[in-house]
Amino acid sequence: KPCGLAGRLRMGLVALYLKHKRNWRGFTNRTAHEWMRNACGADAMEAVWTPLLKGKFDGYFDSVSMAWLWARIHTRANSRAPGGGREKLGYFRGGFAEVVRRLESELRRRNVGIQTSAAVEAFSPNDRSARIQGRWTPFDYCLFTGPSPALAKLLPANPSCDEYSRRLQSIEYLGAICLVFVSDQNLGNYYWLNVNEPDAPFLVFLNHTRFIDKSWYQSKYVYYLGAYRPPEGELFSLSDDALTKLWWDYLPRIVPEFDPARVTERHVFRFKAAQHIVDTQYQARIPAYQTPLPGLFLANFSQIF
Repeated sequence: KPCGLAGRLRMGLVALYLKHKRNWRGFTNRTAHEWMRNACGADAMEAVWTPLLKGKFDGYFDSVSMAWLWARIHTRANSRAPGGGREKLGYFRGGFAEVVRRLESELRRRNVGIQTSAAVEAFSPNDRSARIQGRWTPFDYCLFTGPSPALAKLLPANPSCDEYSRRLQSIEYLGAICLVFVSDQNLGNYYWLNVNEPDAPFLVFLNHTRFIDKSWYQSKYVYYLGAYRPPEGELFSLSDDALTKLWWDYLPRIVPEFDPARVTERHVFRFKAAQHIVDTQYQARIPAYQTPLPGLFLANFSQIF
């Protein structure tokens, strides 16, 4: 209702245009906020796109490249096209932990040693080795998959690494906070809800048992609330109880029947480097997979533009 008929029509036409638009390079230097406002109009922007961009990128919402948003819309729209490679969603039985267990089992079968809770403290500038808990350990190849600024702290301070380190440190991140809870209530008819209200304390509300039957979850209903926020912000500093109360106090605005007393289990997760800020200059800052050190490679989310 907040978006009038003209705004809805323009938004539909824009989605159709972006679905068929294959060359994204012209979007790189335009912000998604500016481009979508010009294309969709003020109504659609205020009702849909500005709240979603703010929910995803917080204070960076008006600096995100349109190339990023094009990719989200273009990929999703084409994956659902009849006769094409239709998008299929699914869960691993037992969750991603099952994938990790199988990988670990196969690696151990091949006599691979696995060290957990072993902090890497630095990479050597002279040979293929890393200092792990005070001891230099040689490697043939090393694949680093953590956040980019974390790798910058481990690289040696020398001319060969300085430019690469600066590029890693230039990448800014927002953190993610997730609340997963279990209830005996069936809340709503939808699997995934983006929350567009400007004062909403979270961005998404997921009902996993609208996607996979509750029989796969020991006959329980499983829900997920999530938000992106600066890691130094107020939301990250809240205790689990305070965060849960804030979000659960808001949830009845979406599902009035929600009763916290019927929740049987809850878990809060925080990750400080969840979403990199893809501004209009980001493509030039993407770090290469091959680092300046021989045998050391980087592969992480920040290399996706």
